[in-house]
Amino acid sequence: MSRVLIADDHEVVRAGCRQFLEAEPSITEIGEAGSGSETLDVLRLKRWHLLLMDIHMPDRGGLDILQHVIKGYPEVRVLIMSALPEEQYGRMVLRAGASGYLSKDGSSKELLKAVRTVLSGRRYVSESLAQSMATNLENPRDQDKPPHSALSRREFQIFCKLAFGAPVSDIAVELSLSVKTVSTYRSRILEKMNFTSNAAITSYALRNGLVQ
Repeated sequence: MSRVLIADDHEVVRAGCRQFLEAEPSITEIGEAGSGSETLDVLRLKRWHLLLMDIHMPDRGGLDILQHVIKGYPEVRVLIMSALPEEQYGRMVLRAGASGYLSKDGSSKELLKAVRTVLSGRRYVSESLAQSMATNLENPRDQDKPPHSALSRREFQIFCKLAFGAPVSDIAVELSLSVKTVSTYRSRILEKMNFTSNAAITSYALRNGLVQ
């Protein structure tokens, strides 16, 4: 028997996921959270088995919450869902420690398949993402990879926050880092991507569907 926590800032999305999951016999309890801070609060209340979470959450990003769960609640498996490009974000969240990545464009059948897979202790990768990853292994061509693929997990995390217009000082507080450390990460990001400003980061992120 499993407990699933749905974290998404859109009530309609939470209601839709709940409706599908309530039909799953193995799931005995479903919780909801509408923000990053609320997600962390609900996680403290009881033992959850699965966190089904949007990658973009108000007041605290999905990648931040993912790292918090990995460190503080290792028994909780995390299934990330998003409307953002699977090819770009799926790899990133899997590398960051998520148990799976689910596109919001998918069907209810795929949602249940992903949830069952993750609850069974396995990782969920969609057929399209698995095929893409296999193709890249067979035909690795670094020149075809987007510039942001060269960023580390932490660099990409800060890249996304900069793309949303967050000041370095705010990022430092949110990630419990010093302003100097975040500034260093920002400099690395600009250097790796051959950019000169935060505006260039935002423009790139919008062009490539990395932010909504």
